[in-house]
Amino acid sequence: MSTSAHPSADVIAGDSTVTDRLVKANEQYAAAFTDPGMDARPVLGVAVVACMDARLDLHAALGLELGDCHTIRNAGGVVTDDVIRSLTISQRALGTRSVVLIHHTGCGLESLTEEFRHELEMEVGQRPAWAVEAFRDVDQDVRQSMQRVRTSPFLLHTGDVRGFVFDVTTGLLREIDPT
Repeated sequence: MSTSAHPSADVIAGDSTVTDRLVKANEQYAAAFTDPGMDARPVLGVAVVACMDARLDLHAALGLELGDCHTIRNAGGVVTDDVIRSLTISQRALGTRSVVLIHHTGCGLESLTEEFRHELEMEVGQRPAWAVEAFRDVDQDVRQSMQRVRTSPFLLHTGDVRGFVFDVTTGLLREIDPT
C-alpha cells in the first residue's frame, strides 16, 4: 500500500517512468512559471540541513517560502564533509549566517550500521569512500552535527547553530540542547 499522495510507480500509464511523470509535471509548472526576480541569496539568511526522508516537507513544516533558505539534505541530515562544503559556500558566497539542523524520529540510519559498507564491498568489489554515519541515539547525533558545524574552520558564522528532531507522527520540532 502506498502512503504517498501520488500514484505509485506501478500505476503510471503505458511505458512512462516516474522520471517521465516528473518531466511532464515540470512542463505544466513551466507553462505557468514567472521569474520570481530573486538571486541565490536566501532572504532569511539561513541554511537548513535535514534528512532526505520523503516524510519531511521542510518548507511547509517551517513556514518557508521560495527563496527563504538554502536547503541541504542527505541521509540522516548528518553533517558530512560535503555538508560543510555546501554550508561554506552558503555562508561565504551567499550570505547565510544561521544554521538549522533537523533530524527526525524513525530515521532509517538508526537501523543501519557501518557493516553496510562491508556488505557493499562484498557485493560490488569496492569499499565506499564514505561513512554510513549510522546512529542509535537521534538526540546525540544532532549534538554531534551541531558540534561539527560549530568547530569547522571553514565556516564564518557558528554562533547561531541550532538542532532539532522532527517528530514524523506529530509534525512538531523538538529542540536539542547542545550540551
